[in-house]
Parts: sequence; structure tokens; C-alpha cells
Amino acid sequence: MLAPFACQPDASRGRLHEERMSSFRSPYQRDRDRIIHSSAFRRLKHKTQVFVEHEGDYYRTRLTHSIEVAQVARTISGVLGLNTDLAECIALAHDLGHTPFGHTGEDALAVLMQPYGGFDHNAQALRIVTRLERHYADFDGLNLTWESLEGIAKHNGPVTGENADAKHAGPLPYALAEVNAQWDLALHTHASAEAQVAAIADDVAYSHHDLHDGLRSGLFDEADLMELPVTGPAFAEVDALYPGLDPMRRRHEALRRVFGRMVEDVIAVAQGRLEAAQPQSVDDIRMMGTTIIRFSKPLYQELKAIRSFLFHRMYRAPSVMEVRAKVTQVVQDLFSAFMADPALLPEEWEHAVQASTDQTELARTVADYVAGMTDRFAIQEHARLCGGALIQTHTGPDFGPNFPT
Repeated sequence: MLAPFACQPDASRGRLHEERMSSFRSPYQRDRDRIIHSSAFRRLKHKTQVFVEHEGDYYRTRLTHSIEVAQVARTISGVLGLNTDLAECIALAHDLGHTPFGHTGEDALAVLMQPYGGFDHNAQALRIVTRLERHYADFDGLNLTWESLEGIAKHNGPVTGENADAKHAGPLPYALAEVNAQWDLALHTHASAEAQVAAIADDVAYSHHDLHDGLRSGLFDEADLMELPVTGPAFAEVDALYPGLDPMRRRHEALRRVFGRMVEDVIAVAQGRLEAAQPQSVDDIRMMGTTIIRFSKPLYQELKAIRSFLFHRMYRAPSVMEVRAKVTQVVQDLFSAFMADPALLPEEWEHAVQASTDQTELARTVADYVAGMTDRFAIQEHARLCGGALIQTHTGPDFGPNFPT
């Protein structure tokens, strides 16, 4: 039974291209399945979060991260009476638009695309699911429901209007503006509770797994985490219950308590806020003017301390910064090479190149291609086209974006 403020499958605003209803799957289940079977989703297995793909097999990739986010989203949405299929769908789709090399690649491409309408990974995810995936006979993209597109566009909050986050100041990224012009996504309002759950699940997942990955990389150790809020008490509790526990088990037991603390906090806060607000429809959620799904203020402040620690000790660690500089160069060189000579693009992208009648359209085509690359493929293409190998890979050849399968 879904809560009255959940997204009801039979009340969906539908799809841009009308389709016959499935006899055994809801609209949001079909959306989820189309995302899982998309080319962009498969490529996430070789796109990284913080560490570059060649640095180790145990670090999280965008694929494993997306699966973890979806698991958290299903748990939270199920407890709150929300539509778990829609929450899972948005969670699985939220990183489809990411470039190779995590946020470093996105930062590099955003600078390069500034003269051509900018670049934003959420907007790029919309471009992928509405245009770049080309597998169906009747339409480009995946023809997702309005609710799924809304969730991808604004799961982090309104993109326009008085409630928009400061980072959205200025013109809309062109990819988002194009989709919104075709189908109004009400960018001035908050998204559904399901989309808000997907957003907080992203925060839970990366806060948890970045601690795991940072420990595994040796950039910090358990003694450092003993000095922090949330993590320190978690390790202390494990030590009290299991004195002398094997170090790897100790780490796992402590960090799963951190994970549980975050999820339980989100659920408790959401239950309290929903009880106070008494929303009777999903539109009540959208028009509240604030998020209904969030961390408590005390936990939020504690997590800020952990994120500050991760920023200095992991995201900006000297060894990470050295690689960041190299992969930034890879993205810059590839973009410049394709802009200077579009014939370097693979044959299956020729239709897009031919349609590029000006530099802006060409740049957007090049951005689509470069953004779709995996870490490994970008490194290999850079070595092939630009000479030399800035980064050594340890795996076999990869295929580029939308390579025929």
C-alpha cells in the first residue's frame, strides 16, 4: 500500500511518446528496466568515483555506487510508503551523465563547454535518456515517464525559481533546457518524495563508501576516524563488543554502523516531518518549498566534519591531485583533438558530425562522445591520438560510447 503522497503508477503523467501499457510491469518498473539495459548504464562499470579505474579493482565505480544508492533508496522509500520502483529508477539513473574520471572529468568538461552552453552531469543524464540512447524503433532515448525525468532533473532540489540552489544561478545547461522545452518538468518546484529519497541515498552511499575506499587506499587509517564524530563512536562500540577483533572485520563492523546511523536518521526525520505536514498528494510534496527528506541537523553537522576530513585527506590528497592533473589533461586533449578534426570521431558518430552546422553543435557532439567514455577508453584514446601514455592501464581494450553490441 502506497502513502497518499507517493507517486501512484496509475496517475503517471505518461511518456512523451505514447506506448501501450505493460500487462505485468508498472510504468516505473519499465523505466527502471530500460535504464538497467541501457548502454550508458553498462559503461558505468568502468567510470570511477574518486580513484581512476586502473588503480585497483576494489574501489567503487559509478556502477557499484549506483547499485548501492538504489539499495538505500528502496529501503527508505519502502519504510515511508513511497513507490520503491520509482525511487530505485531515479537512483540507478542519477549518475548516467557522469564523465570519465569522476568529478575531475566533469570539472574539466564544464570549463571546456562554458562557451557552448555549459556541462552538468544531471542535465547530461537527461540528454542520454531522451536523445543519445538509440535502440528503439519508435523514438530516440528511453521514453521514460515524466516522473522519472523530473527525478533525474531535480532530485537535488528546484533548478529555477526562488528555492533554487545557488549553484544553479545563471542560464540552464543547454541539455536541461532542451528537454524542459519539449516537456515542462516544473523545474521551479521540489521533486517527488521518491526523487528526494534517491538524492539522500546518494549522500548516504558515498559518505559510507568513500570512508571504505580511503582506508583501503591508505590515505588515512582507523586511528584517524576514531577522532571524528559518527565514525569514532562506531569504532568504540565495536571495540567494546568485540575486543581484539580482526582489523578488516573491525573496519566493516564500524562502517556498517555508520551506514545504519545515517539511514535510521533519515527515516526518523522524514516520518516526523511527514506526520507534521500531513501531505495528501505528491503535488503537496512538490509545493512544500522545502525538502521533506533530509538528515537531522545534528547528524548533518557531524557529516560535514567527515566530509571536510575526506576533502583534505582524500579528494585533495597529493597522490590524488597528481592523477587529477593527468586526467584533466586527458579530457582537455581529447576535446581539443576532436574539435580540431571531427573526422577523428568514430564512424557511428558521423551522422551527428554532419548535423553539426556550427561550432556550438559540434562542441556538444564532442562533449557527448567524450562524456560517454569510460576511464579506460579515454586513456587508450588519448595515447592513440595524442601520443604517449599519461596513465598506464592494466586491462584490455575497451569500446567507446554507443559502440554497437
